[in-house]
Amino acid sequence: MHINFKINKIAIAFAALFIASCSLSWAQKLIDSKATKETSALYRNMHELAKKHTLFGHQDATDYGHGWRDEPGRSDVKSVVGSHPAVIGVDIAPLTGRSVESIQKSQERLKKLVTDTYGRGGITTISWHFSNPVSGGGFYWKDSVSLPAVKYIIPGGKNHQDYKVILQGLAGWFKSLKGAEGEAIPLIFRPYHEFDGDWFWWGRAHCTPDEFKSLWQFTAGYLRDSLDVHNLIYAFSPDNKFNSVAEFTERYPGNDWVDLVGMDNYGDMGRDGKYNLEQAIKKLKIVNDFALENKKLAAMTETGLESIVNPVWYTEVLLKVLQKNRLNLAYVLVWRNDTRSETHYYAPFPGHPAVPDFKKFYENEYTLFEGDLKNIYGR
Repeated sequence: MHINFKINKIAIAFAALFIASCSLSWAQKLIDSKATKETSALYRNMHELAKKHTLFGHQDATDYGHGWRDEPGRSDVKSVVGSHPAVIGVDIAPLTGRSVESIQKSQERLKKLVTDTYGRGGITTISWHFSNPVSGGGFYWKDSVSLPAVKYIIPGGKNHQDYKVILQGLAGWFKSLKGAEGEAIPLIFRPYHEFDGDWFWWGRAHCTPDEFKSLWQFTAGYLRDSLDVHNLIYAFSPDNKFNSVAEFTERYPGNDWVDLVGMDNYGDMGRDGKYNLEQAIKKLKIVNDFALENKKLAAMTETGLESIVNPVWYTEVLLKVLQKNRLNLAYVLVWRNDTRSETHYYAPFPGHPAVPDFKKFYENEYTLFEGDLKNIYGR
C-alpha cells in the first residue's frame, strides 16, 4: 500500500509538471524580469503543483535534528518516512552581525546545505533572524536595549549605508550558490517575517507601515537592480494577527515587490493547548484568495505544535486545515527540531508517538515530499 501511494503521487507530480511545460503562456510573473531560468521554472512549477498538492517543509531539516547534528544525508523526516521534506528552511542569521571569521565559516556550512538540497532536487526557503543592526538586543525587541532600527536603515536614515554593506554581503553569498553546471540555485527569500507582532525589532510597534514598506522595497530593489541577484523568490509572511484582507495587507509593499504571500500560524494550531481551527482556516483562505487574485504563490510559511503533544496533529489538525477549502498552497513548513532540547521539536523522529500519524500524512496524495519532486527546476 505504501509503495502504491508513492507511485501515484510521483505520477501525479509528473503529470502536473508536463501540463506546466505545455503551457503557451504564464500569467504569474516573478518581480524580477531577469530571474534565472531555473528560478522562473521553480515558480511556474510550484504554481502548477499547488493546484492539487502542497509541499511539506521543515526548518533546518538536514542541518540537525532531535539529538544529532552534522550527519550528511540525514533528517528526522527521512528517518521516519524515507524522504527528506520537499522544502527545507535555512536561516541566514549567522551571515550578519558576527565576526568575519564566523561569517565565512557559516557561509560555507549553509552553502553546502543549500547545494546538497538543490542537488537532490529539493527546495530551500531562507529566513533571516537579523540581529538589530543599530543596537543591542539581537533580533528580538528588548525594552531599554533595542532601537527602532527600521527608520535608521531605510533610505534617508543615518544607518542606510551600513545596511547597504550588509546586503552586499548577503548578495555575494546568494550569488555564490551554484549547481553542478554553474547555474544559480533558486531560493525562496522570506525576510522580516511575523512583522505584525511586536517581538522582532522590525515588528508593528517599532515602525510605521510606510517605513516597513520602504524597508521591503529597498531590500528587494537593491538586491535585484543594484547587486544583480536574480535567483530569489520574495516571500511576504505576517504572523496570524490579521482577520481581514485590509489587516493582512496593511504593510504589503505592493505587487511589484512580492512573489509569494504566506502566514505563520502557531497560535490557532494548538499552541499552549489552544485550538481555533476555524480561525486558522479563515486566515489561510484570506492568504490564498489574495494570492490567486494577485497572481502570487501562497503558502503556510510556518506552523507546528511543539513536542507534537497531540499524536494525530498532522492528519486531524494540519491536514484538515489545509484541505478544508480548495486552496492553492505551494507549501507548508513546520519549525525545527532542536538538537539538544528534549521538548523543542515539530516533526516526529523514530520512536515518537506521532510517527504512525505522520506516515499517514506522508502517504496522502495531497502532500508531496522531496522524493516526489521530478525536475522542479526545469520544464
